[in-house]
Amino acid sequence: MKNLAKSYPRLSVGMAVVLSGFVGCSPSKTVEKKEVSPSVVQVKAVSVTATPIRKSTLQPATIDAYYRAEIRVKAYGFVREINSDLGDFVQTGDVLAVIDVPELAKERSVIEAKIQRLMAEERRSEAGIQLATARVRSAEARLAETKSQMSGAEASLAASEAEFSRTNDLVRRGSLQQRMLDEVRLIRDSEAAQKEAMNASVDSAQAEVAVAQAQVSSAKSDLDAAVAETEITRRELELLEVRFNYATVRSPISGVVTHRGVEMGDLVREQSEVGSGEALFVISQVDKVRVHIPVPESDAPFVQAGDEVKLSFPSFASEKSISASVTRRAGSLDPSTRTMMVEVELPNDEGKLLPGMFGQALISIGKEQAANTLPAQAIRFREDGTAYVYVISSDDAVTVAQVTTGVDDGNQIEVLSGVKSGQRVIGAHLQRFVDGQKVKPL
Repeated sequence: MKNLAKSYPRLSVGMAVVLSGFVGCSPSKTVEKKEVSPSVVQVKAVSVTATPIRKSTLQPATIDAYYRAEIRVKAYGFVREINSDLGDFVQTGDVLAVIDVPELAKERSVIEAKIQRLMAEERRSEAGIQLATARVRSAEARLAETKSQMSGAEASLAASEAEFSRTNDLVRRGSLQQRMLDEVRLIRDSEAAQKEAMNASVDSAQAEVAVAQAQVSSAKSDLDAAVAETEITRRELELLEVRFNYATVRSPISGVVTHRGVEMGDLVREQSEVGSGEALFVISQVDKVRVHIPVPESDAPFVQAGDEVKLSFPSFASEKSISASVTRRAGSLDPSTRTMMVEVELPNDEGKLLPGMFGQALISIGKEQAANTLPAQAIRFREDGTAYVYVISSDDAVTVAQVTTGVDDGNQIEVLSGVKSGQRVIGAHLQRFVDGQKVKPL
């Protein structure tokens, strides 16, 4: 331990000599530290170019059936038959179900019996017309006979008057006795009385004719009333048949049964309003479909029929978007959503487009026009919505420039201000840059 303790001073002296030697060999001036510049980032440069661009709007889209019919019933009764089920294809007029309505059957039999009774009354009225017509002819014949007899009585009276005048003249001259005049007078008075009687007979015969004619008119009126009553009852039967037809539920369109809300034996009640209770069936025409697109107020004025539409659906993510065109537009805004409904019709022969599917619609609106554009990946957006780009100067230094954007077609974005045509900017890049930072454009 003693020897070891003595060695420390010697070692320190030796080290001092060595170190002093090193110090004597080093230069006397202070060593300057060299700054290490940051590494230059390689970036992809894109240029602001004048490109024909057309405004577009990307909106949600929903597929609906071309026609959708909620089948409801206008009858009260029990379901006796169900002829169609979920997924079945039906044609217009096909029977979907039958409702049993025994009360209507009884009512129909009563009305049919009433019609038979009224038809019997019609036949009786027709017979009454025939009888009254015969009475008219009989009365007219009697009247004609009475008038003929009247003519004979008038002739006899005229002869008696002439005989009376001649006899009276002879009696005044004394050629005949008064007795002869009295006899002639009696004959004349008798003929006059007979004529009066014939006048009464003629009046009676004329009255009989009038009565018979009135009976004909009355019989005709009875027939008209019976015919009218029969017609009214027939119309009641037709109305009842219409109600009977309601008990046979038919499809109003050709399509697929997309809903069945009734079971065998169910008691159904009249439902004439859509949304009033559950529909018995829902039939959807899906050989072609309608795509409904709500367009916001800002874009609605520019959408027109015939505008190009690109439709994409998550269900067909691996397939290309469907190209179509605007079929029709509502022409007014929904006050609750401030959107205008736009409709696109699509053929659906394969049946893969199902009502209710959700997707997106990219509608090209307006006309193409030249504008300064940049790829969408070259424009960044801050949290407050302002846009900016990284401009590359001639010495490859970065300048952060705020820009105003315009039309966005999904690939290119219109730049309204902040950069000029031909300027270079940094394209897609994950790194953030600052003013003055050097980059190496590729």
